[in-house]
Amino acid sequence: MTTITSSPTIILIAGHWLGAWAWDEVLEHLNTGHSRVIAMTLPGLDEDDPKRAVKTLDDQAAAVLEVLAGLGPDQPATIVAHSGANAPVSLVLDRHPELVGRVVWVDSGPAAAGSVFAPDLPEEVEELPVPPLDVLAQQASLEGLSTEVLERFRARAVPEPGPVLRQPVELTNDARRKVRTTLVCCSIPSAQVLELARSGHAVFAEVANIEHLDVIDLPTGHWPMWSRPRDLAEVIQSAARTN
Repeated sequence: MTTITSSPTIILIAGHWLGAWAWDEVLEHLNTGHSRVIAMTLPGLDEDDPKRAVKTLDDQAAAVLEVLAGLGPDQPATIVAHSGANAPVSLVLDRHPELVGRVVWVDSGPAAAGSVFAPDLPEEVEELPVPPLDVLAQQASLEGLSTEVLERFRARAVPEPGPVLRQPVELTNDARRKVRTTLVCCSIPSAQVLELARSGHAVFAEVANIEHLDVIDLPTGHWPMWSRPRDLAEVIQSAARTN
């Protein structure tokens, strides 16, 4: 975990295969004189943890809640969730929405109740490494990423625990939908995302249920923390000020 101190608090959580290191370039551009920033490595994504392959979404959500609980009740944090971090962060919003002043979804969005990232992943698969880049490019946009960045991604990526990918997201608390939300649309334009949400598309349907929603277009690929770190930092900073 990387921490820069001050307040209010911004918690940065990257998606699958990534740890706190994924936010290094964004941290360089955040105005930390006015914010306390915590970049997290979720359980299961610490390469030095010998038990990381058995970690679950519950473990990841508990780790985020532990950080939130340590901040005190008077300053709800801004959580920034990229990509597959949406599952554990959705659990956090469901279990303790009062601890979150705003959530910023980065090329992502709230998970729907009962959703599973990889429901067909066999039980014997303990972990899922990042796929070859040509396969990854078919799953998510690599726009804006240099060869050097892609090589670093491959070198530092940690396989995602199988239990995280197979566990259903169990949500029961509608108060999660009241948390102020910023949707940062990168690889899919906001107009298309909102249309998919209105049409009930399984991936985006939960967006339509958010009560306080701000939408920002940041056109680039699926990893804007590397392709547009300065711009993403400005978006995050601005969102955090509205807590």
